[in-house]
Amino acid sequence: MAAKTSDYLVISRGQWDPDLPPERIQRAIDDFYVWIEGMVGAGKMRRGQRLGHLGKTVSRTMVTDGPFGEAKELVGGYWFIVAESLDEAVSLAAENPCMQCGLFYEIRPVDSEKATAFARTTETPVRGGS
Repeated sequence: MAAKTSDYLVISRGQWDPDLPPERIQRAIDDFYVWIEGMVGAGKMRRGQRLGHLGKTVSRTMVTDGPFGEAKELVGGYWFIVAESLDEAVSLAAENPCMQCGLFYEIRPVDSEKATAFARTTETPVRGGS
Protein backbone atom coordinates (compact mmCIF):
# COMPACT_ATOMS: atom_id res chain seq x y z
CA MET A 1 0.00 0.00 0.00
CA ALA A 2 1.38 3.42 -0.99
CA ALA A 3 1.94 6.03 1.70
CA LYS A 4 -0.67 8.78 1.90
CA THR A 5 0.51 12.04 0.40
CA SER A 6 -0.88 15.56 0.63
CA ASP A 7 -0.44 18.72 -1.37
CA TYR A 8 1.57 21.61 0.05
CA LEU A 9 1.44 25.05 -1.50
CA VAL A 10 4.84 26.66 -1.94
CA ILE A 11 4.76 30.46 -2.10
CA SER A 12 7.89 32.02 -3.53
CA ARG A 13 8.77 35.20 -1.63
CA GLY A 14 11.44 37.84 -1.52
CA GLN A 15 13.68 39.41 -4.12
CA TRP A 16 16.96 38.54 -5.79
CA ASP A 17 20.08 39.48 -3.85
CA PRO A 18 21.02 42.94 -5.22
CA ASP A 19 24.74 42.16 -4.79
CA LEU A 20 24.65 39.26 -7.26
CA PRO A 21 25.33 39.77 -10.97
CA PRO A 22 22.48 38.92 -13.36
CA GLU A 23 24.51 35.98 -14.74
CA ARG A 24 24.56 34.29 -11.32
CA ILE A 25 20.82 34.82 -10.88
CA GLN A 26 20.15 33.46 -14.38
CA ARG A 27 22.18 30.33 -13.54
CA ALA A 28 19.98 29.79 -10.47
CA ILE A 29 16.84 30.28 -12.58
CA ASP A 30 18.07 27.79 -15.19
CA ASP A 31 18.98 25.31 -12.42
CA PHE A 32 15.51 25.83 -10.90
CA TYR A 33 13.76 24.78 -14.12
CA VAL A 34 15.91 21.65 -14.40
CA TRP A 35 15.28 20.89 -10.71
CA ILE A 36 11.50 21.37 -10.82
CA GLU A 37 11.11 19.33 -14.02
CA GLY A 38 12.92 16.46 -12.30
CA MET A 39 10.68 16.79 -9.24
CA VAL A 40 7.53 16.91 -11.40
CA GLY A 41 8.74 13.84 -13.29
CA ALA A 42 9.29 12.02 -9.97
CA GLY A 43 5.75 12.90 -8.83
CA LYS A 44 7.03 15.09 -5.97
CA MET A 45 5.83 18.43 -7.33
CA ARG A 46 3.19 19.98 -9.52
CA ARG A 47 3.85 23.07 -11.58
CA GLY A 48 2.57 26.48 -10.61
CA GLN A 49 3.12 29.87 -12.18
CA ARG A 50 5.04 33.07 -11.75
CA LEU A 51 2.85 36.01 -10.83
CA GLY A 52 2.73 39.32 -12.71
CA HIS A 53 3.62 42.71 -11.24
CA LEU A 54 0.15 44.25 -11.42
CA GLY A 55 -2.73 43.42 -9.14
CA LYS A 56 -5.40 44.81 -6.88
CA THR A 57 -6.41 44.11 -3.32
CA VAL A 58 -10.14 43.83 -2.70
CA SER A 59 -11.71 44.22 0.74
CA ARG A 60 -15.19 44.79 2.04
CA THR A 61 -14.70 48.57 1.94
CA MET A 62 -12.25 49.30 -0.87
CA VAL A 63 -10.17 48.27 -3.85
CA THR A 64 -6.52 49.33 -3.84
CA ASP A 65 -3.82 49.14 -6.48
CA GLY A 66 -1.00 46.73 -5.88
CA PRO A 67 -1.25 43.39 -4.14
CA PHE A 68 1.65 44.03 -1.75
CA GLY A 69 1.77 45.85 1.56
CA GLU A 70 5.59 45.87 1.82
CA ALA A 71 8.48 44.76 -0.39
CA LYS A 72 9.30 41.93 2.04
CA GLU A 73 5.82 40.54 1.39
CA LEU A 74 6.39 40.17 -2.37
CA VAL A 75 5.02 36.95 -3.79
CA GLY A 76 6.73 35.95 -7.02
CA GLY A 77 4.94 32.71 -7.76
CA TYR A 78 3.71 29.40 -6.48
CA TRP A 79 3.81 25.65 -7.07
CA PHE A 80 2.81 22.52 -5.21
CA ILE A 81 4.80 19.83 -3.45
CA VAL A 82 3.34 16.35 -3.05
CA ALA A 83 4.70 14.87 0.19
CA GLU A 84 3.87 12.61 3.12
CA SER A 85 4.44 15.38 5.69
CA LEU A 86 5.16 19.06 6.13
CA ASP A 87 8.73 18.15 7.12
CA GLU A 88 9.22 16.29 3.84
CA ALA A 89 7.75 19.23 1.90
CA VAL A 90 10.14 21.62 3.67
CA SER A 91 13.08 19.34 2.92
CA LEU A 92 12.18 19.25 -0.78
CA ALA A 93 11.70 23.03 -0.97
CA ALA A 94 15.09 23.56 0.69
CA GLU A 95 16.73 22.03 -2.40
CA ASN A 96 15.50 24.91 -4.60
CA PRO A 97 18.54 26.49 -6.31
CA CYS A 98 17.02 29.99 -6.14
CA MET A 99 17.40 30.06 -2.35
CA GLN A 100 21.11 30.75 -2.90
CA CYS A 101 20.19 34.04 -4.60
CA GLY A 102 17.85 35.60 -2.02
CA LEU A 103 14.43 34.03 -2.47
CA PHE A 104 12.68 32.15 0.32
CA TYR A 105 9.61 29.94 0.47
CA GLU A 106 6.49 29.62 2.56
CA ILE A 107 5.14 26.06 2.62
CA ARG A 108 1.51 25.57 3.62
CA PRO A 109 -0.56 22.39 3.71
CA VAL A 110 -3.56 22.51 1.40
CA ASP A 111 -6.70 21.90 3.46
CA SER A 112 -9.03 19.67 1.46
CA GLU A 113 -11.96 20.19 3.85
CA LYS A 114 -14.77 22.60 3.01
CA ALA A 115 -14.83 25.79 5.05
CA THR A 116 -17.11 26.11 8.06
CA ALA A 117 -17.61 28.95 10.53
CA PHE A 118 -17.57 26.43 13.39
CA ALA A 119 -14.02 25.08 12.91
CA ARG A 120 -10.82 26.90 13.77
CA THR A 121 -9.06 27.83 10.52
CA THR A 122 -6.52 30.39 9.35
CA GLU A 123 -9.38 32.90 8.99
CA THR A 124 -10.68 32.40 12.56
CA PRO A 125 -9.82 35.36 14.83
CA VAL A 126 -7.94 34.58 18.03
CA ARG A 127 -10.01 35.77 20.98
CA GLY A 128 -9.14 36.08 24.63
CA GLY A 129 -5.59 34.74 24.29
CA SER A 130 -6.64 31.27 23.09
